[in-house]
Amino acid sequence: MHLPFTVLAIALLATGVVRGQAPDAKAILEGARMAASLTKLDAGLSGNLKKDGRSIPVTLFLKGKDIQFQFEDGQGAPQIYHLRLNDNSFDLFEIIDGKTVRFPDAKLVQPIAGTDVTYEDLALRFFYWPNPKLEAEESINGEPCYKLRLDKPLDSAGRYVAVYVWVHKKYGAFMRIQGYDKNGGLAKEFQVQDVMQVSDKVWTLEKMQVATHDPASGRRLSITNLVFAKPKKTKPQGLR
Repeated sequence: MHLPFTVLAIALLATGVVRGQAPDAKAILEGARMAASLTKLDAGLSGNLKKDGRSIPVTLFLKGKDIQFQFEDGQGAPQIYHLRLNDNSFDLFEIIDGKTVRFPDAKLVQPIAGTDVTYEDLALRFFYWPNPKLEAEESINGEPCYKLRLDKPLDSAGRYVAVYVWVHKKYGAFMRIQGYDKNGGLAKEFQVQDVMQVSDKVWTLEKMQVATHDPASGRRLSITNLVFAKPKKTKPQGLR
């Protein structure tokens, strides 16, 4: 089995929890956040969102604490977004006609080009909710993981009220995410399926499955696959 590294939207290159220390929820979550090791990869990561025979090109640019992602839906010029990371928060912007505009909260829950991935999902914004709780230690596909619970702050936008994240005990990367709505129903599940090695010490996402569920019944309604190819040395547009 490949090393269970992650990222959605994104190459999530993780740092592990220090051995010999008691598990701490904040330390575990910190290891799975995008800002932990993004400086290890400075290249474009190109791939596709695949659903119902459709393939939507997606490109990610990673540079320190700045992430830019863009996709093409066939309706015109590529849509470009910029995620600016801080130690305990992040800012999301849309780049329109070369100008950086703050992303509206109401748009966070909208699907991207008809897929199961929303802007909220692609930004992994719940990784920045405060006060994570360590609930258990469980196995995912035979791999030992910490199970964390994240609760949305009262002043935060988005669909999910609670999110569970399974983080690999050895490698510090998430293997599964489940998002729940205000009624406690499962709304979305992210499952890392494969990774790829892009250098001697860097592994990143190759394939992830994103599934939408009916919160009332828990039944899976549809699936989108996020698939990436080897990174290319390209430059982002308007990253500032």
